[in-house]
Amino acid sequence: MKYMTRAASVGCVILTLTLCAAPASAQVDLSGEWAPVRAEDNTGNPELGDWVGIPMNDAARLRSSAWDASIYSLPEWQCRPHGSAYISRGPSQLKIWKEVDPVSRETTSWHFEWLRSVDRPIYMDGRPHPSPNAAHTWAGFSTGDWLGDTLRVRVTHLKEEYLRRNGVFHSDKIEVTQYLIRRGNYLTFVVISYDPVYLTEPIIRSTEYQLALNQQLPPYPCTVVTEVDRPKGVVPHYLPGTNPDVSWFARKYNIPLDVIMAGATNMYPEIRSKIPRSRGGLGPELPPPAPLAPRPATGRAGGGQ
Repeated sequence: MKYMTRAASVGCVILTLTLCAAPASAQVDLSGEWAPVRAEDNTGNPELGDWVGIPMNDAARLRSSAWDASIYSLPEWQCRPHGSAYISRGPSQLKIWKEVDPVSRETTSWHFEWLRSVDRPIYMDGRPHPSPNAAHTWAGFSTGDWLGDTLRVRVTHLKEEYLRRNGVFHSDKIEVTQYLIRRGNYLTFVVISYDPVYLTEPIIRSTEYQLALNQQLPPYPCTVVTEVDRPKGVVPHYLPGTNPDVSWFARKYNIPLDVIMAGATNMYPEIRSKIPRSRGGLGPELPPPAPLAPRPATGRAGGGQ
């Protein structure tokens, strides 16, 4: 009996040591240099008037119709960082690192930094989000927790910024939920955006990244210059009903404009009844579109979806 008791005691000690020595569960290491994989869809400059798959409301359509790409040439816009709701859709490289408590050895925060953005901490210590009246920034305020092997991040306090670099904006009331899923050398970045001002329902987008062992995120200095000589106080824009770029995408692909501007409706199969059969839909054919003028440049480098 004495030996059985000792064996049981030793077994308990070994089990305790094993549990203590084991790494914390659901703590996948996301650290590293990551390069975007442009395979899901185009992450270059999006086409003018391409609002398919975006649940825009009337306010968003009006705002987008007033947008002029040359606004990026304004000194105030040239060096603006990309916001957290957008940056993962751009072609920028990504660096992720973590802060670890030296005593508990727990990860207290993650840091995300893209080439054309700012350092963005993700707090893992359970702190609350600030008051809605607190300052809004390009990075926003982010907290995270683990769902199994997936890091879930909640982002609030973002400045108004574009969701897509062809005139689709979000408001400063946006809230973003992000999920980071690592599978070996690949990182999936899922972004769900909720905006009561410009969206009728959440928009869900994802981007893939690949581990890049030889990548080093370089500095990105930005110097404001005079790109266009214009009178002081002029802000490029279009008045309602005067923007020729709104129909550019629809005319290029011969798709009815009301399909392009249908908001959430164009994300569902029923919209095929309005798309010509020659374009993969179930609707009647349209007359040939008018010839397109050359597509205007979108201005600032480093575009994306």
